[in-house]
Amino acid sequence: MNDLKNKNIIVTGATGGIGNSIVKKLNELGVNVLASGTKEEKLEELKKNFSNVKILKFDISQIDNIETFIENALKELDGNLDCIINNAGITQDNLAIRMNLDEWKRVIEINLTSTFLMCKFAIKKMLKNKRGKIINITSVVGHTGNLGQSNYTASKAGIIAMSKSLAIEYAKKNINVNCISPGFIKTAMTDKIDEKFKESIISKIPSAKLGEPDDIANAVLFLASSQSDYINGETLHVNGGMYMA
Repeated sequence: MNDLKNKNIIVTGATGGIGNSIVKKLNELGVNVLASGTKEEKLEELKKNFSNVKILKFDISQIDNIETFIENALKELDGNLDCIINNAGITQDNLAIRMNLDEWKRVIEINLTSTFLMCKFAIKKMLKNKRGKIINITSVVGHTGNLGQSNYTASKAGIIAMSKSLAIEYAKKNINVNCISPGFIKTAMTDKIDEKFKESIISKIPSAKLGEPDDIANAVLFLASSQSDYINGETLHVNGGMYMA
């Protein structure tokens, strides 16, 4: 994966557990990383800890400003974009009959619509370079469904279908669009899960353990590198065998 050195890559949701690990792994390979997120203090920490990381605070719910964000990110990356990793997203769980329209719309808009717009404006830049890679982080529950997450699962399943369509549209332009579907990974989100429920989840995972953020980051490195050049429109499942496509 030495071909990633000096590549310019945007990572959204960079301050969470998975995003932080992605930034760290890319930095270790000499990638020029533009790390984005909503928590300024954590972004500054990334900049301080990793030599090749530049930061740009941005909330992807601001859909009218996404094109401007891409423009500003490219200014930080000297005008060139090799890859974007769309990792940012939210949950707002509720049982379907209790879920109000705002809860539905907010998750769909941030997770799906914003990811689409990130892809759209990144592709416009990549077309000028006649190459590029897009990696969209989805979720195992986008394939299986999950209790109390009809909005979240719909958004993640939508990302998968959207990514396939984008892959078809731009494959001839040397732009690869793929997904990574994490299973249950050790993050602040899973730390909040009740221990009995966590045990129930682990019992359904053949490897009998939660994944690590580095497991997702390693998959990102592969899809961002030239080793995956003939892979397009696919979803890489990283879930310990919990779901097998």
